[in-house]
Amino acid sequence: MKNTFTKTLLAGLVLGAWLPALAQTAPAALPDQPQAGPMALSLPQAVHYAVQNKSSLRATRLAEQTAAARVGEVKAQGLPQVNFGANVADNYKIQKSLVSFPVVPTLLTQQNIADANGGQAVPLSLGARVNAPPSSFAFGLQYAGNTSATLSQQLFNGGYLIGLKAAKVYQELSKKQTQQAEIDVVEQVSKAYYSTLVARSRLALLARNVQRLDTVLYQTNQTFKAGFAEKLDVDRLRVQRNNLVVEQQKAQRLTELSVALLKFQMGLPQSQVVQLTDSLGAAVVDAAALRQRLGVANFNAGGGVDGASPLPAQPGATPGADTNAPPTPGLNTGQPPQAQALFNYNNRIEFSTLQTQQALAGLDLRNRRAGAYPTLNFTAAYGFSGSGLTANDFLTIRGRAASVNGAGQLNQNWFGFGNVGLALNVPVFDGFRRKYQVQQARIAQQTLERGFETLRQSIDLQDAQSRTTLVNALDVLDNQKANLELAADVARVTRIKFNAGVGSNLEVITAETSLRESQTNYYSAIYDVLVAKVDRDKATGELYAQSK
Repeated sequence: MKNTFTKTLLAGLVLGAWLPALAQTAPAALPDQPQAGPMALSLPQAVHYAVQNKSSLRATRLAEQTAAARVGEVKAQGLPQVNFGANVADNYKIQKSLVSFPVVPTLLTQQNIADANGGQAVPLSLGARVNAPPSSFAFGLQYAGNTSATLSQQLFNGGYLIGLKAAKVYQELSKKQTQQAEIDVVEQVSKAYYSTLVARSRLALLARNVQRLDTVLYQTNQTFKAGFAEKLDVDRLRVQRNNLVVEQQKAQRLTELSVALLKFQMGLPQSQVVQLTDSLGAAVVDAAALRQRLGVANFNAGGGVDGASPLPAQPGATPGADTNAPPTPGLNTGQPPQAQALFNYNNRIEFSTLQTQQALAGLDLRNRRAGAYPTLNFTAAYGFSGSGLTANDFLTIRGRAASVNGAGQLNQNWFGFGNVGLALNVPVFDGFRRKYQVQQARIAQQTLERGFETLRQSIDLQDAQSRTTLVNALDVLDNQKANLELAADVARVTRIKFNAGVGSNLEVITAETSLRESQTNYYSAIYDVLVAKVDRDKATGELYAQSK
C-alpha cells in the first residue's frame, strides 16, 4: 500500500513560503490581556503580542520614558527659576554683644542748677571725652522672621546647550536599546513558535505511525490465527508498537513543553490556552530561492547557482579598482559577491547603538571643555522681614500705614526689601580637575572608536557563521528529504511483499524503524533550517523589519 500521507506531507513542505510571506498581511489585533477562551496565534500575532506585553520589554520602555524625562529636566534648567521661602524663629535666648561707647561728660555747678530752677537759660560746658566701660546689649527681639521670593535666569552657560543635545542623544540611545530588546524577543518567540510547530507535526505523524502499525499488527495476528504466521512475528510487532507508543507519549510531553516555552517568551500566563494557526508547511523555506539569495551551490547540482565562478584576487575587490583604497564605510566587504550588495553594517542595531554612544561621548567631551567658560545669571529678590517682643506682637503685621502709634512712637514691625543684579562666575583655577576630566572623556571617546573595528569584525564573523550554518542546514534538509522519500518507498514495498507472503515480518519492522528514524531526522532538519534562517536574518539586521 502506497504511503500517500508521506507524499502529501512532502508536497506541502516543498510548497511552503518563508516568514515574509506570512508578514505581508497585517496580523489581526490581539487583546492586551489574556482571554478566557483559546487564543488563536499566527507567528506575526505571537511576535506582536510579545513585543507589546513581554515584561522585560515593558521594563526597557520604562527606561526609555526615564530618558524622555531626563530631556525635560535638562530643558528646565534653562527656564526661569522662581523660589519662595519663609522662616520663623523664637529667639528664646537672644545673643548679646559687648559694646563700649565714647562718653562726653556735662559739667554742672550749683549756680547752674539754681539758675535753671529760676527759669533762666543755662549754657552747659562739656568735659573731656572718655570711653565708658563695656556694656552688654542684645540686638533683635525674641520673635523674628522673614519671607521672600527669588528669581534667577541663565543668560549664558556654555554647558547648557551641550547638555540639551546630550539629553536628546541619550533619549535616542534608550530607544535603540529598546529596539535591541525587541529584536531579541522576536528571535526568541520565532524559535519557540517553530519548535512548537515541529513538535506538533511530529506528534501527528507518530499518531499515524501507531495507527498504521496497529493495522499491520492486526493483519499479522489474523494470519497467525489462520496458521500462516508465527507467534514470534506477532510478538515482534507488539514490541515495536509498545516502543512507538512510548515515543508518542514522550513527543506529547515535549509538545506541551514547547507550548509552555512559547507562552513564556510571549509573556502569556501558563494557564492561557493557545491555538497555533500557522502550519509547518507554510513556514518551511523555499530552498532554491534562498540559495539564490545566498549565492551558494545547490546540494544536488553543485558548482554554484550560476555555475563555477573564478576566485576574486582580494575579498571585496572589483576589476580595475584600486585595491589599496579603503573600504566604503558601513559596508561589509568580506561577503561573497552575490550577497555583498545586500548587507550594510548600519542594518545592525548594535552598530547604530555604538554610533549613538560615540556621539554621546563627543558631547560629553565638549561639555567638559565648556566648564572653563564663564557663566552669567540674572537674579532678583523681594521679601519682608519682621520681629516682635511677643508672639502676638510678631504675628500682628504692622506695615508702613501703622508705623506710628497714638503717642507718636514707632509702631511698624515688618519691613520690605528687594534687589536685582547680575551674577558672573569666571572659573580661574580648579587644581587641574577639569584637565583630567577632559582627558577621561577623550579616552572614552577613543575607546568607542576602537570598538567600531571590533564590532565590524564581530558582525562579519556572525554573518559568515549564520550564512554557513544556514547553507549546511539546507544541505542536510535536502539530504534528509531524499532519505525520507527512500525510506517511505522501502517501507511501502516491504509491506506489500509481507502482505503477499513473500516478505518477512523482520523486514517490515526494520523498514518501519528506518522510516521513523528518517522522519525524526527530517523534522530535526526542518527545525535547524528555520532556526538558522532566524539567526541569519538577525545577523543581517532584517529580523526586526520582517517582524514589523
